[in-house]
Amino acid sequence: MTAVADGKYWVGFDLGGTKMYAVLFDAQFRPVARRRKKTRGNEGAEAGVERISHLLQKLLDDAQVRREHLEAIGVGAPGPVDMEEGVIHEAPNLGWKDVPLRELLEKEFGCPVAICNDVDAGVYGECRFGAARGARTALGVFPGTGIGGGLIYEGQIFRGRNSSCLEIGHLPVVPNGAPCGCGRRGCLETVASRLALSAEIAKAAYRGQAPHLLRVAGTDLANIRSGVLAEAIEAGDRVVEGILRDGARALGTALAGVVNLLLPDTIVLGGGLVEALPELFLSEVTGELQRRVMPAFVAALNVKLAELGDDAGVLGAAAWARQSLTNRGSRTAVFSTT
Repeated sequence: MTAVADGKYWVGFDLGGTKMYAVLFDAQFRPVARRRKKTRGNEGAEAGVERISHLLQKLLDDAQVRREHLEAIGVGAPGPVDMEEGVIHEAPNLGWKDVPLRELLEKEFGCPVAICNDVDAGVYGECRFGAARGARTALGVFPGTGIGGGLIYEGQIFRGRNSSCLEIGHLPVVPNGAPCGCGRRGCLETVASRLALSAEIAKAAYRGQAPHLLRVAGTDLANIRSGVLAEAIEAGDRVVEGILRDGARALGTALAGVVNLLLPDTIVLGGGLVEALPELFLSEVTGELQRRVMPAFVAALNVKLAELGDDAGVLGAAAWARQSLTNRGSRTAVFSTT
């Protein structure tokens, strides 16, 4: 493919702890080319940025698009992000701290770059193109290894003054509860993340209460993936279903507080665990919300399953890059080669 006449190409980049995923979009956000590559934990920021640049160049080569035809690059990155300065404050799974990713990529590719949190990017993608289209306020929640959350308010990513925010997984829900990866205790992630639920399920399997799961995955948490959990329920491991329903209800309880504070038009549930067990999570979370939000707010509840899968993050990052240009008034206001 050769570059179109108006040269308007946008890149969405999803930087994860295990993989990086890049998609080149045309002006209508139709995918033109895709590239994936494994990330390497704790390889250091310099090597990591070099791998990102290499993947982006391969993406352009695949589509025969020159760098000068790029309008902007949007990156969704894990952990707290300074969206104004384009700095990744901390990405523990990558071993990164205070990395000026926007500056480095702008210097390399000669176009504007927008950096946002990866969950924010996914929720923005669902708000623009997926389950939350048309919502004034969209709340996205993605239970997985942790629990990610994001909020879109009137077309903008909701954030703090100097950092991305809405760390739903770190809402305190159990006083003096189990230690959390963030360094605190009793966070929602300690009772409702896939990692926490898998740990409880592994104990049940060890006790002989989940024979199918024990046979196919053992008690190693690395083997107890979302698809395996769904398979175990299908095979009749009732204790697995019970533990997951408890986790989904805990998630719904926490979200009820968020609804009472913000009253989002739409709540989007996504991530690998929800994709594997959509009806379980939709029914339990919705039921708990109906029981716990203020009565006047019950009629406004609109809980949906995410629609875009892996493309939510790349679509959201690319669309946010375009929105960032609009927010600043013009392309030259965002980026200068001088």
